[in-house]
Amino acid sequence: MGFCCLSIKVGLPVLFDNFFVCVYSNDIGENADNLDGRRYMNNNAIIPGFDEEKDDSLKIRLEKISEIENCVVLYLNGYIDTYNSSFFQKRVSKVVESGYTRLVFNCGALNYVSSTGIGSFTAFLKTVKPKGGDVVLLEIQPKVYEVFQLLGFSQFFNIKDSLADSIQFFKTSGTEVKSEVFPKIFACPICSKKLKATKAGRFRCSECKTILAIDNNGQVFLG
Repeated sequence: MGFCCLSIKVGLPVLFDNFFVCVYSNDIGENADNLDGRRYMNNNAIIPGFDEEKDDSLKIRLEKISEIENCVVLYLNGYIDTYNSSFFQKRVSKVVESGYTRLVFNCGALNYVSSTGIGSFTAFLKTVKPKGGDVVLLEIQPKVYEVFQLLGFSQFFNIKDSLADSIQFFKTSGTEVKSEVFPKIFACPICSKKLKATKAGRFRCSECKTILAIDNNGQVFLG
């Protein structure tokens, strides 16, 4: 009995004419199948040159969502800290520069985020919001979510449990009829002091002196 290996799209050993054939998924080709039946392209097919720079501590896979304009999922695998945050920012900036403003970060395999990493997420939100985009965090692990909460950032992001929920969010967010935004009463994300804003702009919390900003949609940001 002989043994050979082929690199095709199945993941099981197959007995064929007295040969065991081990077949592996080839996820570096132009297209591949997800387990749920969706098709995805490799990163460079979605954004040319995306994989020119890599970091073993944080692997990023892209998936374009065809039913939502300018929407892409970024599957994050690893961690984000002070040392690799620059790599993370450059890769996501390349996504935004390519015209994608609706960003879904799948954080199911993201096991740690430092304060610097959370600052990166906030910067992405500030970048895409004026372009009519938004950021969704998906399948975020409890220990990572705790960091967002401790730093007062959890209320700034849309956090969803599934990709279907994320897609539905983007389908409906642009069609919702919003009531008058201002005056807006909200809690300071740092000290929880109740504050009132009469218009968009930047101001300082009267309690903890943190500088806050509010956009025309009533979204609150630090700084």
